[in-house]
Amino acid sequence: MTLFKNLIFLYLFLGATSINMSIISWRDDYKLQWQDFKGQPHNDTNAVAVTASGITFGYSIKTSNTKIIDFSTTIEAHFYPEKSWYSKERADDYILAHEQLHFDITELHVRKLRKQIAQVKVSQNLKSKLNLLHKTSNIKLAAMQDKYDTETNNAIDKDFQNQWEIFIQKELQNYEAYKSKD
Repeated sequence: MTLFKNLIFLYLFLGATSINMSIISWRDDYKLQWQDFKGQPHNDTNAVAVTASGITFGYSIKTSNTKIIDFSTTIEAHFYPEKSWYSKERADDYILAHEQLHFDITELHVRKLRKQIAQVKVSQNLKSKLNLLHKTSNIKLAAMQDKYDTETNNAIDKDFQNQWEIFIQKELQNYEAYKSKD
């Protein structure tokens, strides 16, 4: 869904900078609820709901005499309640599950990024490596979110919706070692 793709990019680059913006971190033991969607519904679209989520990424680098000797990263899947919305008249539990899977897809890409970064060796071009991994991860995330909405026809195609749910659960299990901590 193009609207969703555009929202991801907007919130990844602008949304995380807002000091007053509330966020929900992805957790194994928490599923989104309609009360988490606090944004104003858009009446100019056929969408029943929009999930604004993204990867929050940061790193710190330890140097000695201008030489990079170590680094650490913080990578989280975040849901942005004020930028997420739903149409109360048309939303139901099935649509909520579709929106939850958008958030789960974000977590999947967080796990994949963590795995990639765990394999990065300290070098003097570390910053550019980390930034490229983050940028590439965001591109892949946006592409998968768009593919998910396209193949499920925004949750209308229940067979594809079911296939996506199974696929994402398997992928999350494959990257279990890199999951977000509760």
